[in-house]
Amino acid sequence: MPKGSCLCGAVTYEVSQPLVPGDGCHCTQCRKQSGHYSASSNVPREALTVHGADKVTWFRSSEKGRRGFCSVCGSNLFWDPLERDWTSISLGTIDGPTGTRLEMHIFVADKGDYYDIADGLPQHEH
Repeated sequence: MPKGSCLCGAVTYEVSQPLVPGDGCHCTQCRKQSGHYSASSNVPREALTVHGADKVTWFRSSEKGRRGFCSVCGSNLFWDPLERDWTSISLGTIDGPTGTRLEMHIFVADKGDYYDIADGLPQHEH
């Protein structure tokens, strides 16, 4: 099953089931937090175990959700929609193969002008 961590290792996590196909989010918030766009997969909360949770700092980025990052090294780890029963994990924080692929791009209306999306996956404006 997938395992992951932040850059410094203060926060680790494991998922008790295979990852579902993810998305590339090009919204302004994801771009500002990650420095590019965010690639993530949604995981049921009960399938996610976080070790070092006391080192996860949560930033309430909107009325809909919050973003979790390591308070030691700053790694972007999670996006947590407050009214859903899942948490989105950053695919780049997985240790080893993810076992999944991106299935689409979202919020492409907000994407940066310095890159193109040319992988042939579906693109959604929002």
